[in-house]
Amino acid sequence: MTFPGLFEEQILPERLASISLSFLVDSMSKQRGGIAPNIAYSMALLGGHPRVMATVGEDFGEYRAWLDSKGVDTSLMTVVPGLFTASFFATTDRKSAQIASFYPGAMGQAATQSLKDLPSKPDLVVVSPNEPTAMTKFAAEARELGIKYLYDPSQQVLRLEGTELARDMEGAYFLFCNDYEYGLISKKTGWSLDQILEHVEVLVITRGKDGADLYSDGHAVHIPTVPEDEIVDPTGVGDAFRGGFLAGYNLGFDWKLCGEIGSLAAVYCLEQRGPQSHSYTRQDFVKRFRQNFDDGGKLDMLLK
Repeated sequence: MTFPGLFEEQILPERLASISLSFLVDSMSKQRGGIAPNIAYSMALLGGHPRVMATVGEDFGEYRAWLDSKGVDTSLMTVVPGLFTASFFATTDRKSAQIASFYPGAMGQAATQSLKDLPSKPDLVVVSPNEPTAMTKFAAEARELGIKYLYDPSQQVLRLEGTELARDMEGAYFLFCNDYEYGLISKKTGWSLDQILEHVEVLVITRGKDGADLYSDGHAVHIPTVPEDEIVDPTGVGDAFRGGFLAGYNLGFDWKLCGEIGSLAAVYCLEQRGPQSHSYTRQDFVKRFRQNFDDGGKLDMLLK
């Protein structure tokens, strides 16, 4: 929602103890989101068949139909009776100051699910921000079951202790984070870059307009950003990068090519409002990719 005035003009410091405000907003939009569906959506655009495992509320029907129509498998998304799906409500004023609330809803029941109940063993599990107990549980189960997993603590880095981060990085195949999150992880664990790479196979650090860096097997690869047609909304750009990267991983591409696919997937998201508003044909994706990178013909696999 957008408020055409300024929050600062409505707040009386001497009355904070009894504050009670209602803002008449002049616009409202509803965007589909959630890190797991955002990642899965970009994977599906590139021909993948990702499954999302999550707990959702009774209001999920319309969203489920949307994801199913885009090629995302929602069969592992469990409806929790009596609760709504996790939602984020934000009101922004004309100075871009923001007042927001996050309702976890059915996400709070995520730990009731288990990788041990899956009908088949997945090739890779992505452990993204979720209810903290569930994140811990899924990482532990992946290690116990011998399943490769991508550890993506993202926003939950702020509330996770260094010992918790260290435990769940241990055994992870991938660690994904942005530059600021990497700094927090390093500070909380006391681990340097080299020490982190002793515990994960592949480290990917996204750096916004400065691209991304990939570290594996003693090698570092820098992935530049793709020039955008326009910047509309950065929400979900990191998730789109992950979706593109994983689409490349699923096709067996090297890390550099995976990162470049992620870079282009990210800019498509940046050019639209909302984390699932971008779309493209695979033919258009490959054409734009080849205007920026050299795939040596490998992306022909996307066109089959």
